[in-house]
Amino acid sequence: MGTSHAYDAIGIDQLRQTGSFKWSTYPDAIGAFIAEMDFGVAPAISDALTGSVGALVGYPTPALVDAMADACARFLDDSYGWKVPAERIRPVGDVLIAMRATIDHFTAPGSKIILPTPAYMPFLKIPPMHDREIVEVPLLVQDGRYVFDLDGLDRAFADGGGMLILCNPYNPVGRVFTREELLAISEIVERYGGRVFSDEIHAPLVFAPHVHIPYASISEAAANHTITSTSASKAWNLPGLKAAQVILSNDADAAVWATPVVTRNELLASNPGIIANTAAYDDGREWLADTHTYLDGNRRVLGELLAAQIPEIGYIPAEGSYIAWLDARGLGIDGSPADFFREHAGVALTDGIACGAPGDGFLRFILATPRPIIVQAVEQMAAALARRGAPVSV
Repeated sequence: MGTSHAYDAIGIDQLRQTGSFKWSTYPDAIGAFIAEMDFGVAPAISDALTGSVGALVGYPTPALVDAMADACARFLDDSYGWKVPAERIRPVGDVLIAMRATIDHFTAPGSKIILPTPAYMPFLKIPPMHDREIVEVPLLVQDGRYVFDLDGLDRAFADGGGMLILCNPYNPVGRVFTREELLAISEIVERYGGRVFSDEIHAPLVFAPHVHIPYASISEAAANHTITSTSASKAWNLPGLKAAQVILSNDADAAVWATPVVTRNELLASNPGIIANTAAYDDGREWLADTHTYLDGNRRVLGELLAAQIPEIGYIPAEGSYIAWLDARGLGIDGSPADFFREHAGVALTDGIACGAPGDGFLRFILATPRPIIVQAVEQMAAALARRGAPVSV
């Protein structure tokens, strides 16, 4: 398993005592189903929050918002070479709020929402809440790698699609898209006068040799048809603090966002979240680098464990994010593989069917946990399969 790390000493009992959603929802199972980290809080973030108690309880102030925007702009420039004016970076409560606002205010009423699948689960639920039809365009698999069905995206826009939901890095399959792939998408969007909502929340968690390229940065055309949203919440484990950023990459969208009916979404960002995001982007980079290295090791160790103990599970290490996408179709499990492993192995995973029909027979496994727990999870899964009998490959 390699050199020991301080994270290795974090045990299951300690994690249960935190009362997190991940470890309290299924109190008798290893929590591997929701995208939370088990590594605590970066010291810089903890210090920023404890040192700002007086600023935590009111509404967000211009000074707090400006500091977060400045920090985010520096991080985007330093990390990806994307130069975004700080005044074009606005606060929201989370990326899903940004998506809701984009559907309501930046797309034509009644236009369809195009969604590659398998997809992050809420993406399948939110558009219908806004009276929008979803057009699913399943990803293709080429040479063992998920890619966009460009012809399918073209047909979806031709059939009344107004906006593509782009997840880059891609949750749950872990792809990090190349410039050529992103340009191909932008050409289709431009052909139909469409829009893109780009969720880039996992961008700080990309593993070499892959490189995150912000979609809106690839061309002027992409900048003009894209609303981007990101946050420090995944890379620094801050989802409960409720703060994210909307990045407005053209004048027209900035003007729409500034109208009272749209800009009120900014009030859904919390002061603690804004302060924590600011500290993460400016002062949490050393913690992130260390955690990133640990996660890189976790994705490799999982592959070794599966190859040795459950080779019937298909697994390609994620290019980005701390999410593993496991192909359990070869196990011959009758019914939900997630239900089987929760009931018989004591491991709680996300059933891939929740990510859309192409996820049937797959599992989503969260890797942001101490490495010994990953070892234990795979051992328990293998033991459950052994008790059931030898897997039936398909």
